Amino acid sequence: MDDLKTPSRKITSENIPDIIPILPIVDTNLFPKMVLPLVLIQHEAVELIDEAMAGNRMLGLLLSKRSDIDSRHTAEDLYRIGTVAIILKMSKMEDDKAQLLIQGLDRFRVRKFLQDKKYMQARIEVKKSRNANRNKENRALMANIVEQYEKIVALSPGLPSEMGHMIKSLQEPNVLADMVASTINAPVLEKQKVIELLDVNKRLKKVTRLVNDQLDILEMGSKIQNQVKEDMDKRQREYYLRQQLKAIKEELGETEDESVEIKEYRAKIEERGLPAEAGKEGERELQRLSKMHPSSSEYIVASTYLDWLTSLPWNVSSNDKLDIKEARRILNNDHYGLEKPKKRILEYLAVRKLKNDSKGPILCFAGPPGTGKTSLGRSIARALGREFVRIALGGVRDEAEIRGHRRTYVGALPGRIIQCLRKAGTKNPVFMLDEIDKVSSSYHGDPSSALLEVLDPEQNFSFSDHYLDVPFDLSDVMFLTTANVLHTIPAPLRDRMEVLELNGYTEEEKLKIATRYLIPRQRRANGLKSTQIKITNGAVKKIISGYTRESGLRNLERHIGSVCRGVASKVAEGKTRNLVVGQKDLHEYLGPAPNMPDMALRIENPGVVVGLAWTPYGGEILFIEAVAMKGGKGLALTGQLGDVMKESASTALSFIRANAKKLKVDDSFFSNHDLHIHVPEGSIPKDGPSAGVAMLTCLTSLMTRRRVKKRLAMSGEITLRGEVLPVGGIKEKVIAAHRAGIKTIILPLWNRKDMEDVPDYIRNSIKFYFIDKMENVLEIALD
Repeated sequence: MDDLKTPSRKITSENIPDIIPILPIVDTNLFPKMVLPLVLIQHEAVELIDEAMAGNRMLGLLLSKRSDIDSRHTAEDLYRIGTVAIILKMSKMEDDKAQLLIQGLDRFRVRKFLQDKKYMQARIEVKKSRNANRNKENRALMANIVEQYEKIVALSPGLPSEMGHMIKSLQEPNVLADMVASTINAPVLEKQKVIELLDVNKRLKKVTRLVNDQLDILEMGSKIQNQVKEDMDKRQREYYLRQQLKAIKEELGETEDESVEIKEYRAKIEERGLPAEAGKEGERELQRLSKMHPSSSEYIVASTYLDWLTSLPWNVSSNDKLDIKEARRILNNDHYGLEKPKKRILEYLAVRKLKNDSKGPILCFAGPPGTGKTSLGRSIARALGREFVRIALGGVRDEAEIRGHRRTYVGALPGRIIQCLRKAGTKNPVFMLDEIDKVSSSYHGDPSSALLEVLDPEQNFSFSDHYLDVPFDLSDVMFLTTANVLHTIPAPLRDRMEVLELNGYTEEEKLKIATRYLIPRQRRANGLKSTQIKITNGAVKKIISGYTRESGLRNLERHIGSVCRGVASKVAEGKTRNLVVGQKDLHEYLGPAPNMPDMALRIENPGVVVGLAWTPYGGEILFIEAVAMKGGKGLALTGQLGDVMKESASTALSFIRANAKKLKVDDSFFSNHDLHIHVPEGSIPKDGPSAGVAMLTCLTSLMTRRRVKKRLAMSGEITLRGEVLPVGGIKEKVIAAHRAGIKTIILPLWNRKDMEDVPDYIRNSIKFYFIDKMENVLEIALD
């Protein structure tokens, strides 16, 4: 460090030159007669000090409007009134920094800035204080300042008690005002205003206001301290400090500096362009968050809420691909058949192309498992160019799964609807609600009731999640639902959906789907090349008829996968390079076929009829057997029959007894015999009215000893008057009959319209009778 340098002669304000070097200062003030230590780090400032020390050691200090220390300050950055100072002491440090001790001489105003050197110079005029003589007003202001200042010294541990005595001894009003302003804790800009006031009266009044503000802050701090002093733990102490800081800043009229996290949330709210209600809620929560300590549990709850609020796609939408031809190509490539759903999707695209603001449809794909309901939803999203999200509703029993929990609960989150929209990142995805028929209610609420608002186009523009507590617009979402059966869906919910039935696949459709999709997919899944395995069409048909009697395709794909794994095992062992799998080879890979062929031919005795049944998994053929025993008017029913099916048997028996003569049944038969009706596969529950025709035919065959024709099946509900009523599931029943080798089917007359859904090649291979009277059924069915 250089030797300490001090002035050799006394210099006063009378010999201040017209041109002096200007030193910008930041975040501090220098008043006349006051002493201030400074550390200079800029090269230009150090050079300024060197020249000043070589001359009269005078320089002008001007407050900068900028707060950055390292940057170069221009004339525009500086205030025009400052303080002329003289360097009392100067020393240089090893890293080319200068340490000063300067004393203020007098106020000055810049007349003109000069830029002829590396540092800034200015032509100045010294400004003397006006009304500096003591008068009555001055003395009153001085007395008030001294009194208030003594209180400040008593409440401020940083001010020594001697300061009060020194202020009391000052007799000059301008010196008193400057001394008090320089020692109190006031903002730098307020102190600059004191420097700029040349009128002593006004200066004393300004200092009086600053002293009063400072005293109020200190007294409030003391009051807060006394209020919270008792029984404080660590968290209470943190809270007290923050409340004290808040009270101080409120009294100063300053806004509290926001943390980085608060600023990020505020920026996100502005960027997302939230709707008015959501933006208002976000701002309210942001205000709460800014007043909490980060370690508080409430802070985590509020920040989590803001995370959800700012991450939702309030205004983000994907653009629909409205190319009808391309959409048709995508749907046809992904799925074989399913003409009705494809037609409906293309209609939606056409309407959307003509009318952009059309509301999204609520489609329900109903059908047996494995018919491609879920994968069809993915294809629709790809055809539309939208994001695809899916939630499984099977087993959902809590309403909060749909609407979310309220924020008052620990660990609360939004419902699945809002969660999936956040995952999709757009407000118009294709949204699939899978297995909507398996939603059930409990004491937690009814989820299906919560779905009413979601799936109603007239309401879902303002869907309210309990967690968000602000409406979210779901009107642009294309909702798809899937179900195996419709009767378990509540009627109000079913009424909001457009049902498209996927009625299972025929054998020919399964063959094409297996060849086009399933075999290549399983081949790739098991690491085989197309040259290493070939499954013949005959083998695929054998798997379909002998191993997998189902409406869907899941078991078919599993069995194809088993064949592929068997071939992969042989290829890996080096036993073969390529293999053709035919019908005869299936036993090696799949074992014996579980399904018996030509089951419909097993009608050899009177009293046996083939009925047609519908199940959630597709159509099935159903054998109904009846025997007569010696007894007295008893009727036994076995085979796990439901109440409706038992009533059909009683109705059939009553009709035969009422029309015994017309049907050529001996009257003595009823009084001498007990009847037993059995439906095989007794471990499977069976119910429904559609077996009424088959039961009446079965009993009539038994009582008249006339056999039912071979390869014949029937379905229909009967009445006591002998009328045949329509039933459902015609397509599935006809496909099941065709699969079993049935050649003749008797159906109710009113079901003729349902034949449009049956493939042409099946209609052409089976002879259909549409009957509305039971007498006609018996004429056709019995030999």
